[in-house]
Amino acid sequence: MKSFGAHLFFLVFLAPIASVTVEAFTGTYGINYGRIANNIPSPDEVATLLRAAKIKNVRIYDADHSVLKAFSGTGLEIVVGLPNENLRDISANADHAMNWVKDNVLAYLPDTHIRGIAIGNEVLGGSDEFSGFLLGAVKNVYNAVNKLKLSDVVQITTAHSQAVFADSFPPSSCVFRDNVVQYMNPLLEFFSQIGSPFCLNAYPFLAYMYNPEHIDINYALFQPTQGADDPKTKLHYDNLLDAQIDAAYAALEDAGFKKMEVIITETGWASHGDENESAATASNARTYNYNLRKRLAKKKGTPLRPKNVVKAYVFAIFNENLKPGPTSERNFGLFKPDGSISYDIGFHGLKSSSADSSLSSLKDIRAAGWYGFYPIVLTISTAILLVFSR
Repeated sequence: MKSFGAHLFFLVFLAPIASVTVEAFTGTYGINYGRIANNIPSPDEVATLLRAAKIKNVRIYDADHSVLKAFSGTGLEIVVGLPNENLRDISANADHAMNWVKDNVLAYLPDTHIRGIAIGNEVLGGSDEFSGFLLGAVKNVYNAVNKLKLSDVVQITTAHSQAVFADSFPPSSCVFRDNVVQYMNPLLEFFSQIGSPFCLNAYPFLAYMYNPEHIDINYALFQPTQGADDPKTKLHYDNLLDAQIDAAYAALEDAGFKKMEVIITETGWASHGDENESAATASNARTYNYNLRKRLAKKKGTPLRPKNVVKAYVFAIFNENLKPGPTSERNFGLFKPDGSISYDIGFHGLKSSSADSSLSSLKDIRAAGWYGFYPIVLTISTAILLVFSR
């Protein structure tokens, strides 16, 4: 346990940098712009697409200058990424961190609305190759941002996978894994001082794929179902994403960070997969992503944190045809390579498609008072949840 004197020094020393909390997310809906593909539109066309779709919050996984230039003057709010392979160098050298921030952030402000820097992606809970460099990189980048007087403009975060958790069902039992705690606790302590949220990549799709016999797919797709109850908190969950978010809140509370906000930095559903990925269908992807939009539009919290409005970045704008791994990894896109929609959830693409013309827009349907785009067969079955991410 840290001594009182050391704790007091820590608080006093960091108090000045905690005075301003940066809001890097406007509204509740955002999208990830992955580019591991050779057939997707140019960044200029993507900026046009996103503005037409009225999607303002965008995350990229690097700080590609062609993207930053294309987004200049668009009003789109972007979170850039410091790739995992850069963590060792940035952690070891403050000057390199300063140069990185100057070259990839400062040089594009204010015309390009860079609102955040994501330091690595899913660093903890895996091979530990970069775990020891994460906190140092976070601090060096933050210090650079602070020295450049950008700390009230640019938020510093890192996104975690569910592999950082041990028991995640029921949600109230969730804690951080023992081999993660040594890295996670000091990271959370620093983030709590600078006002950063806990960023989580949460996929009901993956949870269902791991345990299809024990999870009602309707529960994963935000469809009507019996749901599940947390025996400790007596809270009822009618969808899996809310349960995953509250599991993160429970782990944060257990670690001593009850007030930290959780933001979903990736979530989505694959529209196509391998033979053993039967849940990866266009129908399921459309159902999940449409219902996700509808759920986020309600601007409500979760059963455990009803006042913390859920915010999420969907994954992703496009299918990425060069991504490795199973077929599902290359089929999370809401839009096709030609800029038309993959399926209709209320957006319109750069080009018209059969889905565009055959189905009404989200706005028109809401005006008519009907909330379904296509016939849905509703089935009610018992939801039995297990631990998903280890």
